[in-house]
This record gives sequence, structure tokens and C-alpha cells, in this order.
Amino acid sequence: MSQNPNSSSPTHETHDEQNGTNRRDFMMLTAGALAAVGGASVAWPLIDSMNPAADVLALSSIEVDLAPVKEGQTIKVKWRGVPVFIRHRTKEDIEEARKVNVSELRDPQKDEERVQKGHDQWLVMVGVCTHLGCIPLGGAGDFGGSDNGGWFCPCHGSHYDTAGRIRKGPAPKNLTVPQYTFLSDNRIKIG
Repeated sequence: MSQNPNSSSPTHETHDEQNGTNRRDFMMLTAGALAAVGGASVAWPLIDSMNPAADVLALSSIEVDLAPVKEGQTIKVKWRGVPVFIRHRTKEDIEEARKVNVSELRDPQKDEERVQKGHDQWLVMVGVCTHLGCIPLGGAGDFGGSDNGGWFCPCHGSHYDTAGRIRKGPAPKNLTVPQYTFLSDNRIKIG
């Protein structure tokens, strides 16, 4: 019996088809992996360029020496382009802030939540009204002791108490307390 030269055994064809499929799969996986590595190597510089520059990172935090700030005095420093109020509160300021019924506040927050434990005399707040971004005036509000009237925003009449909590006017929230840490008893780092 002679075999037809155009036909081959079925097992031989299956083996060749499997080899072709395996090679094709391998080539597709290799090409896909190379494309992914190439894409990542092109994308990384673009993504890395979106990181903040060194000069911007330098402005992201500041250190403030609190030693020259006398009790009852408020200083203003600039952080990330906005004013930050740092008040060395008196015992009267603290007592006034803590006797407030928190449930009556628009943005309820205890005084103890707005200062760091062990440093109750220092109040640190972003000096920007939460209504429309004006800068409140210290010692001019309706809510405070005799020497500190809290803060008053002259733009639209928001009043903040001695803990920087909104008490009257259109502002929806308390003055923001930024992230800060005490480096020592007389030095803080904001940011």
C-alpha cells in the first residue's frame, strides 16, 4: 500500500499544531512582557516629574520658636502661603474655651481636641475663615475673655471663640488646626 504524499499521520499533525500553538503563546507572552516593561520605562519619568520640586517640599513644613511668645500673645506665621495663628493662651482663655457647651456649637469640637495634650496653653490654627477665605482679626470677636475676644472675620461677620470654634456668622466650620508636632517645649514643626 502506498501512502498519499499529501496526507500525513494524524498524530504528527497534532504534535506540530501543539508546538506551533505553544510557540505562538510563548511569543505573545514575551511580546506582552516586553511591551509592559517598555511602557513602564516610558511612563515612569512622566509620573516622577509630577512629584513636588525640592523648593516646594522645603515650604511644606516650618519650624517655629515659641520661646519669645508671651502668655496672652498671638503670633502669625506663614505656612504654605496662608497665615497660621499661634496663641499662647492664658488660664482664662483655656477656662473660657472649656466651659462652652459643645452640643450648642455648629461644628462641635471640644477644646481638648484642638490642642495637643500636655501643651494646652498653645493653640495653633490656620488663620483663614472657613466661610470665604478672609483672614479673621484676633481679639475682636464676641466670644472670649476680657483680654481675648476670640477672632472676628470682618468680611461677613463670623465670630470664633478662644479655641477658634465658630460661634456666630455664616462660617460653616471651626478654624482649621493644621498638623503640627512639638519638637521641644518651645519649638513646633507645622506640616
